[in-house]
Amino acid sequence: MDIPYRFIIFLSIISIAFIELLLYGIRAFRRLRVRQVQNRLKKFSFSQYSIDAPDILRKRILSNVPFLNKIFYKIPGIARLDRLIQQADSKYPVGVFILFSLFLFQIGYLAGSFFFSQRFYGASFLLAVVCGLVPFFFLLLKKKNRIKQFEAQLPEALELIARSLRAGHAFTSGMRVVVDNFGEPLGPEFAQVLDEINFGVPVADALKNLAYRVDCAELKFFVVSVILQRETGGNLAEIIDNIAYIIRERFKFNDKIRVLSAEGKLSALVLIILPFIVIFVVRLLNPEYMNTLFEDPIGRKLVIVAAAIMVMGIYIIRRMIDIKI
Repeated sequence: MDIPYRFIIFLSIISIAFIELLLYGIRAFRRLRVRQVQNRLKKFSFSQYSIDAPDILRKRILSNVPFLNKIFYKIPGIARLDRLIQQADSKYPVGVFILFSLFLFQIGYLAGSFFFSQRFYGASFLLAVVCGLVPFFFLLLKKKNRIKQFEAQLPEALELIARSLRAGHAFTSGMRVVVDNFGEPLGPEFAQVLDEINFGVPVADALKNLAYRVDCAELKFFVVSVILQRETGGNLAEIIDNIAYIIRERFKFNDKIRVLSAEGKLSALVLIILPFIVIFVVRLLNPEYMNTLFEDPIGRKLVIVAAAIMVMGIYIIRRMIDIKI
């Protein structure tokens, strides 16, 4: 196929995708208010992960297209992706990210076919895969940043709840004080817990929903402690104070580990970047010296083997310097 025809196909696909995204945006804007009411009802209809309850309002919408919504519910692994979207606090359903990923995959493959020759069709496919994974990397990054902000706010919020309990307030009143004094992301999450409780959801289920939405180990300590205290009794204010103290000590220990492992992380970064710098410099000073490596079939195989070994080395280095407590 000649390049002009490829260019026409490329423009056609981009035009169709742009029109679809534009129409989706218009429909989403028109149905914003209705969707807000539906989401509010779905959030407050008991536990999100309960299997026995048949209420259809509790089902999350995976796509605004009914046909795709039914298909997504039958695909294994979609529930995990939907949970990632909740933890990243994204306002768009699963279908938007999947369709956008497929669109970027096509763009990446077409761009690779233009920039690389037919002998490097594997590079085009690799570029397409990387482009297709961009939306999910964005979700992971957004989730990671949100969890960090939540962890930073949590100890102070727990101490505020403990002080409210010592002053004679109820547990929900202490959570209301936290909602009034904290912003994103902890304030809205605790506000949703209170809304669920006000709509009739048991406190234990509302806290479990909170732990489901926020993937934070420290929060799970708090949830489990409160649930056990409500079943067995005890001084809840003292328990929450101890949890806040433990969380602060974990943060201090994490900071020490981060300082001690900084040299290892810098060494790993140098080892990862160094081969690419050497290739760039040699290619710049003597282009013909590297041609054999990329033009000869054996050279291309060696490049693939070297890339695979580098990926394995990067993974091993990350596991060595990523110390978890």
